[in-house]
Amino acid sequence: MSFSIVEKTLYLVHSEDPILKVEGARVIRRLTKSSLRYRRHFSDAVKPLVDMLRSTSFEFIEAALLALLNLSVKDEGNKKSIIEAGALEPIIGFLQSENASLQDYATASLLTLSASSVTKPILSSFGVIPLLVDILRRGSSHAKVDSILTLYNLSTYQGNLTLILETEPIPSIISLLKSCKKSSKTAEKCTALIESLMCYEEGRNALTSEEGGIFAIVEVLEIGSLQSREHAVGALLTMCQIDRCKYRELILREGVMPGLLELTVKGTTISQEKSQILLRLLRDTPYKRSELKPDTLENIVSNLISQLDGNEQTGKARGLLAEVIQVSMDQSLRHLHLREMVFTPVDLSVSSGASEISST
Repeated sequence: MSFSIVEKTLYLVHSEDPILKVEGARVIRRLTKSSLRYRRHFSDAVKPLVDMLRSTSFEFIEAALLALLNLSVKDEGNKKSIIEAGALEPIIGFLQSENASLQDYATASLLTLSASSVTKPILSSFGVIPLLVDILRRGSSHAKVDSILTLYNLSTYQGNLTLILETEPIPSIISLLKSCKKSSKTAEKCTALIESLMCYEEGRNALTSEEGGIFAIVEVLEIGSLQSREHAVGALLTMCQIDRCKYRELILREGVMPGLLELTVKGTTISQEKSQILLRLLRDTPYKRSELKPDTLENIVSNLISQLDGNEQTGKARGLLAEVIQVSMDQSLRHLHLREMVFTPVDLSVSSGASEISST
């Protein structure tokens, strides 16, 4: 670490010369891109950089905003300093700018600032949630991704989820989910946010009213990442647990069975548990919760498949059912084999000991 570089750069950003200020901001951006140590050493640059955000020059604003963006990554102290220096007001202004680049930079900045439990309530108190949802509706593709990631971060703070719900974000989230790669981080955060919003009637109504809304969730359940699939099955399960009669047919109609069956075999532990519960909820026979456990997964799925039309989805579901049964049998055989390995030696040793006692 060369402290002469730090000192020289700090001198530049504190200078009254606009050209030197921009130069200093660009150096900070470059040096802090991947260095936690430089982010710490340049903490004294936060105030002059924030002051640069109030300029009318795009070059000034761009250089300062990108430097602040890098300074705030994985540095709680800098995040706090940036907010305390008054950066939120100009950043929020940039969110509403007609300049697409400023919108992108501002959304990215809020994403890094939202990755802290301390800053989440502050950001929501400044009214960023409706603006982020607006970006989700009309922003660039890059800004939309940063917006959904930021909204997800904010949603994990108590009270923010209802603020997000009030902005009616479901149509925009579904639109982004349809267009993104289903195995991406974007899809993961979209489905995670949808899962949380399914706890509210307004969220469920919005999803079912949106054309292809449930199908978008089913697609993630089939081909998403492991974490995305977990959120997808969680969203559908929440809907069924709250009102099975209302949502059962809507979910079955979108061809959920193949993905759901596969998830009982290949999903995370949580996904496997949730998918099995959802399968029980999707069957036609009315039941009480206490009646769920005696049914085997195979019988429940067979019951569901018998209700479906004879099409490609049914054929795929039958094939996956066979796989579920085979995996279940394999697990049972392994369990029995392990029991033999554990208990047989003990039984032999006891018998042997008993014989020796009898002989004496």
